[in-house]
Amino acid sequence: MTQQYRAYLVGDNGVFRSAEAFEAASDAIALTFAQQFTRHGKVEVWQLGRKIAVLEPESSPPGVLTRQ
Repeated sequence: MTQQYRAYLVGDNGVFRSAEAFEAASDAIALTFAQQFTRHGKVEVWQLGRKIAVLEPESSPPGVLTRQ
C-alpha cells in the first residue's frame, strides 16, 4: 500500500519555494525519490502532517541526511 508524501524545496529564507506530491510504499523509498530534488537546494520530506527528514543540498557531502 502506498502513502502520500510531499517534497518541499526550502528557500534560503526558510520559506517553501515549491512542492512535489508523490506516492511511495515506505519512508525509505520516499527519501530516495526526494533526493533528486536536492540539486535545487534543501528539501523537507513530509508524509501528511509528519516531517520525515530534511535533505541537505546536493553540494553537501554525499549521504548527508538529518532525520526529524
